[in-house]
Amino acid sequence: MAIVENSQPETILPSQGAPLIESRSIDYIPEAERHGSLFSQFTLWFGANLQITAIVTGALAVVLGGDVFWSLIGLLIGQILGGCVMALHAVQGPKLGLPQMISSRVQFGVYGAVLPIILVCIMYVGFSAGGTVLAGQAIAQLVNVSNWFGVLIFGAVIIGITICGYRVIHILGKVASVVGIVIFFYLFFKILYGYDIQALLSNRHFTLAHFLLAMSLSASWQIAFGPYVADYSRYLPSKTSTVKAFLAVGLGTVIGTQASMVLGVFAAALAGDRFSGHEVTYIVSLGSTGLIAGLLYFGIFFGKVTITALNAYGSFMSLATIVSGFRGKPSVSPKLRLFFIIMMVGFSTLLALLGQHAFLKIFTAFLLFLLAFFTPWSAINLVDYYLVTKGRYDLPALSDPNGRYGRWNMPGIITYLLGLLIQLPFIATSFYTGALVDDLGGTDISWIVGLVVTGVIYYFVTKIWPPAVAPSLILPDNR
Repeated sequence: MAIVENSQPETILPSQGAPLIESRSIDYIPEAERHGSLFSQFTLWFGANLQITAIVTGALAVVLGGDVFWSLIGLLIGQILGGCVMALHAVQGPKLGLPQMISSRVQFGVYGAVLPIILVCIMYVGFSAGGTVLAGQAIAQLVNVSNWFGVLIFGAVIIGITICGYRVIHILGKVASVVGIVIFFYLFFKILYGYDIQALLSNRHFTLAHFLLAMSLSASWQIAFGPYVADYSRYLPSKTSTVKAFLAVGLGTVIGTQASMVLGVFAAALAGDRFSGHEVTYIVSLGSTGLIAGLLYFGIFFGKVTITALNAYGSFMSLATIVSGFRGKPSVSPKLRLFFIIMMVGFSTLLALLGQHAFLKIFTAFLLFLLAFFTPWSAINLVDYYLVTKGRYDLPALSDPNGRYGRWNMPGIITYLLGLLIQLPFIATSFYTGALVDDLGGTDISWIVGLVVTGVIYYFVTKIWPPAVAPSLILPDNR
């Protein structure tokens, strides 16, 4: 918690008069409009991860065969590794003043960046749909309506919040942190004093496959934030400390997520076969009934608001990035922004309605398979930013197909496709299993291979085909 005490105070004057409804989209944020603090970064990611989907994700480590003790250790290790990757993306926001995926045009070209961005859109919609299912269950119990109607209510709430944008999402993050701490403290208290946790921890049967599965679950959770984490730090002043920003985001996301996943592991171990299909109801039953249960359902609903708004906002930003790339413009109109938001949230709500009865099975496969698509992108982006270009981006050229970065950057595209292919033999999901998985005892190590091998390949490829690197960070105002 030291990072909160030492973070920059929120004294930037423009923030005091900034409207709640955001006017900018994917365009560069001028220094005069920069605002916020490192404390808001910590609370955003801490509060966003104190929520039901993170609980269910942690529970999967036990539901899929792991024991309690080694699942907790595996989740923590994956959490730290994935959290570091995620935080390294976050610190690009203040320096560039742009959404995360626009910077992919440096590595892939103005048109070539569409490939990973489309996959990012799919990810956002999938995560939003999964969260909407669980939030819909909570609303249904809270106001005594059907699950499908609860899903529709939640979708409407998310549309309203996403339209407001950046500042409202950060405000919700702070409130969600307080609500989440109260609810999680209460649930942990009930579990620790109402059940024999020592007995659960003493039942240990280590297997490498289940241990690495736990690592993959938490690592994939964190790495999946990489494509949009800078979207929520891009308004910070450009002089923000890189180390402090890394710690604020990293500690917030790791602590919040691990708390949720620990609770999920205990819940799944206690529930046995009663967990799948009744995730929200069972979690609440561990706490209480009656009025307290109602408050817990409200807390679960509110916790899903922040993270689903993040996903909805990210999906809008990614779709706008795709369109702006082909139009050669650095921004989109307010009307187009509204259309994109309604379309993406509406689509995720529809998927939630269609898949709510098979949520756990579908979400598990979706979460693990995500790693195959985002670890190569993450490796390329990080190696390029920190080792190759060293953050020297020509920001106006990011919107110019005829500029420094061109339409298609083949070294980046080819390396990304190679990264995907390299992982295939090591992937283990319910709908696809790689050729080498059985030789590894059923263990999925694709995300480790994808991060390390893709990063190394990209670094050496840039030595053979040096990229067009700006002499310094070139801002739109300086063109």
